[in-house]
Amino acid sequence: MSQMTAVQVSGPGGVFETVNRQVPEPGLQTVRIKVEACGVCHSDVFVKEGHWPGLQYPRVTGHEVAGVIDAVGPGVTMWKKGQRVGVGWHGGHCGQCVSCRRGDFMGCQSFQVTGFQEDGGYAQYMIARSEAVAAIPDALAPVEAAPLLCAGVTTFNSLRHSGAKSGDLVAVQGLGGLGHLGIQLASKMGYHTVAIGRGQDKEALALKLGAARYLDTEKTNAASELTKMGGASVILATAPNSKSMSELIDGLGVGGKLLVVGASADPITVTPIQLIGARRSIQGWPSGTARDSEDTLNFCALTGIRPMVETFPLEQAAAAYDRMLSGKARFRVVLTMGG
Repeated sequence: MSQMTAVQVSGPGGVFETVNRQVPEPGLQTVRIKVEACGVCHSDVFVKEGHWPGLQYPRVTGHEVAGVIDAVGPGVTMWKKGQRVGVGWHGGHCGQCVSCRRGDFMGCQSFQVTGFQEDGGYAQYMIARSEAVAAIPDALAPVEAAPLLCAGVTTFNSLRHSGAKSGDLVAVQGLGGLGHLGIQLASKMGYHTVAIGRGQDKEALALKLGAARYLDTEKTNAASELTKMGGASVILATAPNSKSMSELIDGLGVGGKLLVVGASADPITVTPIQLIGARRSIQGWPSGTARDSEDTLNFCALTGIRPMVETFPLEQAAAAYDRMLSGKARFRVVLTMGG
């Protein structure tokens, strides 16, 4: 049997181990992907530290996967060997529960996360369920496509379902792994885009990415400035800082929405009075299905949106993970495969 290199965690809180494994064979309704790139996401912490119910070890994590189909299993009709594809957070759904029958596959009661229930992309090869696979356009390199399958689809999908119209004021809180994509997407979608960050050093990049204006929270009250501009239709909250999110609620206009994609365990503080009079709302948004990922990839290919990445070879997955956790990466960390 052929061998491959993979990076696994043997148990909760364990270290990343580079190991040799047999190349897996695709089963019913699955494909084998020869991985070319895999993004390192903050959500990988759930697997490494054991903070997810039902995890089994050893586990190969990684849910921002770009590569080429190497083999197809029985029953697969829509995918062929040699196709460029990717897999994101959505690793599969049952197709039978109430949510699936309504077409809400992200709400599936048996929802599968890539690299959680089954092995993911920290390896030279992986198996993916056919319904979780997204086609990658030729215009995108693997290291560009990989982060778009998580951070990209999360920001793209949330914005396009936000209710904001072209020309509306849309603010993006945070200029990190999610935010730097959110600014580009909001601008290309035709919104009047305002970036909100901490520190004047981020202004030049925010404007380069497409923001019409940058608000430095160290020097100004961002909510007050948004109010002076008429109030935001949407504030896309990408930085996982609940205090910062809470301070922005008064910057929403009438009917405005705080759209939360930055995951934090701390509560958002809001009073009913802040919401009722101006019909404001707070909404969370997960990533998206394989179809949503394809829409994201195609939109980015069409409009020239690209993630800013730092790359590491697969064998340096531990260093890549530490770089991601440090918060110093600009802005997505991506593993590349040899062989």
